[in-house]
Amino acid sequence: MSRFRVLLADDHLIVTEGLRRILEPEYELVGIAENGMELIDLARANNPDVIVADITMPQLNGLDAIAKLKLVGCLAKVVFLTMHRDRTYAAKALEMGASGFVLKHSASSDLLAAIEAALRGERFVSADISACLEEQPRPARLTIRQREVIQLFAEGRPAKQVAKLLGISTRTAENHKARIMAQLGLDSSAELVQYAIRHGLVAR
Repeated sequence: MSRFRVLLADDHLIVTEGLRRILEPEYELVGIAENGMELIDLARANNPDVIVADITMPQLNGLDAIAKLKLVGCLAKVVFLTMHRDRTYAAKALEMGASGFVLKHSASSDLLAAIEAALRGERFVSADISACLEEQPRPARLTIRQREVIQLFAEGRPAKQVAKLLGISTRTAENHKARIMAQLGLDSSAELVQYAIRHGLVAR
């Protein structure tokens, strides 16, 4: 009997090795992505039943990687696995259709339950965060491209490199950054970094 196929995305080797030990006895692990761009490529190549993804990853965060996959018709169930004990991330994940939101410190007890719930068409949220979701205010709405731009600049990449990664001109990248900062009421690159940290686009 074939097993359900799971794709894992996390940029920390020690974490992925621990998760591998949890997942492999129950599921077929079809790949491990180390950043959001690789997650998209592996998901499109392997057609997993479930994607288990961190939120904060290099190049493209997990939330936006999944959003891009959904735009091209990816039907995989999604369980986010994160260290962020913050209702903002959970609310955003569930709003975009995620089936689960699991905190890393409870992965050993919650991850398999979350995957099983996802495969049944149900939702699973770690108990530490579920009670707070009703109180969460809505964050400013940004497009996927805007969030990409924020993340890459907040990672400290120069405009030329941002432009190359996004396939746009350097001037366009700089203009994107300026418009986004104006939209969010940010006055400096430092404030942009802090915004990115608060919204899970980059790690602290």
